[in-house]
Amino acid sequence: MDRILACNETTEAYGLRLTEAQAQALVHTRTASLKDTRRIEFGSETVNKLILAVCDSPYVTQENYEETLHEWICLFYDMKNATWDRISDDDLIGFMAAAWNGICCGSTELLAEQAMELAEHIRCGNDISSFLGKEE
Repeated sequence: MDRILACNETTEAYGLRLTEAQAQALVHTRTASLKDTRRIEFGSETVNKLILAVCDSPYVTQENYEETLHEWICLFYDMKNATWDRISDDDLIGFMAAAWNGICCGSTELLAEQAMELAEHIRCGNDISSFLGKEE
């Protein structure tokens, strides 16, 4: 939780700040998502990386910041499973941020659709770079 709150130093420049209660809720979402996806993660910075990836988005405001993070956390772990862990965490987060700010225009629903298309692409034996090339 302290590491999540430390992100406030960066996110405040974008008008975004998490309270202790919000940070605790994000920790609970992460724990529940790991349990739901039957994943184990030790000493991860995943939530922090997601925070830093979304904080500069024009589609995120203080009003939707926490909700967006909850959705991104769940989607991230679902995608790790759906892509059979063939994409690094950083590449997946980069994809999420680029799609969110680009083709998805800040829509979590559209981001989830793009993510499922990526997962199918990966499961067919392709890599993320060929999917990204398709999107350009």
